[in-house]
Amino acid sequence: MNDVTRMLAAIDQGQPQAAAELLPLVYDELRRLAAAQMAREKPGQSLDATALVHEAYLRLVGGANPAAGWNDRRHFFRVAAEAMRRILIDRARRRRRIKHCGDRERVPLVDIAAADNSADDLLALDVVLDRFAAIDPAKTELVKLRYFAGLSEEEAAAALGISRATASRHWAYARAWLIEALESTRS
Repeated sequence: MNDVTRMLAAIDQGQPQAAAELLPLVYDELRRLAAAQMAREKPGQSLDATALVHEAYLRLVGGANPAAGWNDRRHFFRVAAEAMRRILIDRARRRRRIKHCGDRERVPLVDIAAADNSADDLLALDVVLDRFAAIDPAKTELVKLRYFAGLSEEEAAAALGISRATASRHWAYARAWLIEALESTRS
Protein backbone atom coordinates (compact mmCIF):
# COMPACT_ATOMS: atom_id res chain seq x y z
CA MET A 1 0.00 0.00 0.00
CA ASN A 2 1.52 3.34 -1.03
CA ASP A 3 1.46 6.56 1.01
CA VAL A 4 -1.50 8.06 -0.87
CA THR A 5 -3.61 4.95 -0.34
CA ARG A 6 -2.64 4.95 3.34
CA MET A 7 -3.64 8.61 3.71
CA LEU A 8 -6.95 7.97 1.92
CA ALA A 9 -7.69 5.15 4.34
CA ALA A 10 -6.82 7.45 7.27
CA ILE A 11 -9.18 10.16 5.94
CA ASP A 12 -11.88 7.53 5.56
CA GLN A 13 -11.36 6.57 9.20
CA GLY A 14 -11.90 10.17 10.25
CA GLN A 15 -8.32 11.19 11.05
CA PRO A 16 -8.33 14.98 10.45
CA GLN A 17 -4.55 15.39 10.06
CA ALA A 18 -4.53 12.89 7.17
CA ALA A 19 -6.03 15.44 4.74
CA ALA A 20 -3.19 17.86 5.46
CA GLU A 21 -0.63 15.08 5.00
CA LEU A 22 -2.24 13.94 1.74
CA LEU A 23 -1.98 17.28 -0.08
CA PRO A 24 1.83 17.35 -0.46
CA LEU A 25 1.73 13.79 -1.79
CA VAL A 26 -0.80 14.52 -4.53
CA TYR A 27 -0.36 18.23 -5.23
CA ASP A 28 1.98 18.00 -8.24
CA GLU A 29 -0.21 15.49 -10.03
CA LEU A 30 -3.39 17.43 -9.20
CA ARG A 31 -1.70 20.58 -10.50
CA ARG A 32 -0.87 18.80 -13.77
CA LEU A 33 -4.50 17.66 -14.12
CA ALA A 34 -5.73 21.20 -13.42
CA ALA A 35 -3.30 22.71 -15.92
CA ALA A 36 -4.62 20.32 -18.59
CA GLN A 37 -8.19 21.35 -17.73
CA MET A 38 -7.39 25.06 -17.82
CA ALA A 39 -5.53 24.76 -21.14
CA ARG A 40 -8.91 24.08 -22.76
CA GLU A 41 -10.53 27.13 -21.19
CA LYS A 42 -10.78 30.52 -22.82
CA PRO A 43 -7.91 32.86 -21.82
CA GLY A 44 -8.57 35.51 -19.19
CA GLN A 45 -10.33 33.27 -16.66
CA SER A 46 -10.47 34.38 -13.05
CA LEU A 47 -9.78 30.77 -12.08
CA ASP A 48 -6.27 29.43 -12.65
CA ALA A 49 -4.87 25.91 -12.30
CA THR A 50 -3.77 26.49 -8.70
CA ALA A 51 -7.21 27.74 -7.67
CA LEU A 52 -8.82 24.80 -9.47
CA VAL A 53 -6.61 22.36 -7.54
CA HIS A 54 -7.49 23.99 -4.24
CA GLU A 55 -11.21 24.08 -4.93
CA ALA A 56 -11.24 20.46 -6.11
CA TYR A 57 -9.16 19.34 -3.12
CA LEU A 58 -11.56 21.05 -0.72
CA ARG A 59 -14.47 19.29 -2.40
CA LEU A 60 -12.66 15.97 -2.17
CA VAL A 61 -11.46 16.04 1.44
CA GLY A 62 -13.29 18.95 3.03
CA GLY A 63 -16.78 17.45 3.28
CA ALA A 64 -18.43 15.63 6.16
CA ASN A 65 -17.60 12.18 4.70
CA PRO A 66 -14.79 12.99 2.27
CA ALA A 67 -13.16 9.70 1.30
CA ALA A 68 -16.16 7.42 1.26
CA GLY A 69 -15.44 4.70 -1.26
CA TRP A 70 -11.96 5.68 -2.42
CA ASN A 71 -10.16 2.48 -3.24
CA ASP A 72 -6.66 3.62 -4.07
CA ARG A 73 -4.49 6.30 -5.65
CA ARG A 74 -5.89 5.76 -9.17
CA HIS A 75 -9.45 6.05 -7.93
CA PHE A 76 -8.61 9.26 -6.05
CA PHE A 77 -7.21 10.89 -9.20
CA ARG A 78 -10.20 9.77 -11.27
CA VAL A 79 -12.49 11.38 -8.70
CA ALA A 80 -10.27 14.49 -8.64
CA ALA A 81 -10.50 14.82 -12.44
CA GLU A 82 -14.28 14.55 -12.20
CA ALA A 83 -14.38 17.16 -9.42
CA MET A 84 -12.38 19.56 -11.59
CA ARG A 85 -14.71 18.93 -14.52
CA ARG A 86 -17.75 19.64 -12.33
CA ILE A 87 -16.19 22.88 -11.05
CA LEU A 88 -15.61 24.09 -14.61
CA ILE A 89 -19.12 23.05 -15.70
CA ASP A 90 -20.64 24.86 -12.70
CA ARG A 91 -18.60 27.98 -13.51
CA ALA A 92 -19.74 27.87 -17.14
CA ARG A 93 -23.38 27.58 -16.06
CA ARG A 94 -22.95 30.45 -13.62
CA ARG A 95 -21.43 32.64 -16.33
CA ARG A 96 -24.44 32.02 -18.56
CA ARG A 97 -27.06 32.94 -16.00
CA ILE A 98 -28.81 36.22 -16.72
CA LYS A 99 -28.35 37.46 -13.15
CA HIS A 100 -24.60 37.10 -13.66
CA CYS A 101 -24.83 38.85 -17.04
CA GLY A 102 -24.74 35.43 -18.66
CA ASP A 103 -26.28 36.86 -21.78
CA ARG A 104 -23.20 39.04 -22.24
CA GLU A 105 -19.69 37.94 -22.97
CA ARG A 106 -16.66 39.88 -21.76
CA VAL A 107 -14.38 40.36 -24.76
CA PRO A 108 -11.25 42.52 -24.82
CA LEU A 109 -11.42 45.14 -27.57
CA VAL A 110 -8.55 43.57 -29.47
CA ASP A 111 -10.31 40.18 -29.50
CA ILE A 112 -13.77 41.27 -30.67
CA ALA A 113 -13.45 39.40 -33.96
CA ALA A 114 -12.23 36.24 -32.23
CA ALA A 115 -14.99 35.83 -29.61
CA ASP A 116 -15.29 32.20 -28.50
CA ASN A 117 -18.30 30.24 -27.23
CA SER A 118 -16.26 27.89 -25.06
CA ALA A 119 -18.80 27.98 -22.20
CA ASP A 120 -21.55 26.93 -24.61
CA ASP A 121 -19.34 24.20 -26.05
CA LEU A 122 -18.45 22.93 -22.59
CA LEU A 123 -22.11 22.83 -21.54
CA ALA A 124 -23.10 21.04 -24.76
CA LEU A 125 -20.33 18.50 -24.20
CA ASP A 126 -21.51 17.98 -20.62
CA VAL A 127 -25.05 17.22 -21.81
CA VAL A 128 -23.99 14.69 -24.44
CA LEU A 129 -21.41 13.18 -22.08
CA ASP A 130 -24.18 12.54 -19.54
CA ARG A 131 -26.21 10.82 -22.27
CA PHE A 132 -23.17 8.75 -23.24
CA ALA A 133 -22.60 7.80 -19.58
CA ALA A 134 -26.05 6.21 -19.51
CA ILE A 135 -25.11 4.10 -22.55
CA ASP A 136 -21.49 3.26 -21.75
CA PRO A 137 -20.08 4.32 -18.35
CA ALA A 138 -16.66 2.72 -18.92
CA LYS A 139 -16.00 4.62 -22.13
CA THR A 140 -17.30 7.79 -20.46
CA GLU A 141 -14.63 7.43 -17.77
CA LEU A 142 -12.01 7.15 -20.50
CA VAL A 143 -13.29 10.35 -22.14
CA LYS A 144 -13.17 12.21 -18.82
CA LEU A 145 -9.61 11.09 -18.18
CA ARG A 146 -8.41 11.89 -21.71
CA TYR A 147 -10.30 15.11 -22.38
CA PHE A 148 -10.81 16.69 -18.98
CA ALA A 149 -7.83 15.36 -17.05
CA GLY A 150 -5.47 15.57 -20.02
CA LEU A 151 -4.10 12.07 -19.56
CA SER A 152 -2.43 10.33 -22.46
CA GLU A 153 -3.97 7.18 -23.88
CA GLU A 154 -1.44 5.09 -21.99
CA GLU A 155 -2.01 6.92 -18.66
CA ALA A 156 -5.78 6.67 -19.00
CA ALA A 157 -5.55 2.96 -19.80
CA ALA A 158 -3.42 2.41 -16.69
CA ALA A 159 -5.85 4.43 -14.55
CA LEU A 160 -8.76 2.31 -15.78
CA GLY A 161 -6.88 -0.98 -15.64
CA ILE A 162 -7.32 -1.75 -19.35
CA SER A 163 -4.82 -2.33 -22.15
CA ARG A 164 -3.67 0.53 -24.33
CA ALA A 165 -5.18 -1.16 -27.39
CA THR A 166 -8.57 -1.37 -25.65
CA ALA A 167 -8.27 2.26 -24.60
CA SER A 168 -7.48 3.22 -28.19
CA ARG A 169 -10.56 1.40 -29.53
CA HIS A 170 -12.80 2.83 -26.80
CA TRP A 171 -11.42 6.34 -27.41
CA ALA A 172 -12.10 6.13 -31.16
CA TYR A 173 -15.66 4.92 -30.56
CA ALA A 174 -16.38 7.48 -27.83
CA ARG A 175 -15.04 10.38 -29.91
CA ALA A 176 -17.14 9.38 -32.91
CA TRP A 177 -20.26 9.00 -30.75
CA LEU A 178 -19.73 12.35 -29.01
CA ILE A 179 -19.02 14.22 -32.25
CA GLU A 180 -22.18 12.80 -33.80
CA ALA A 181 -24.22 13.70 -30.70
CA LEU A 182 -22.79 17.23 -30.59
CA GLU A 183 -23.52 17.78 -34.28
CA SER A 184 -27.09 16.56 -33.88
CA THR A 185 -27.69 18.97 -30.98
CA ARG A 186 -26.44 21.92 -33.06
CA SER A 187 -28.71 21.19 -36.04
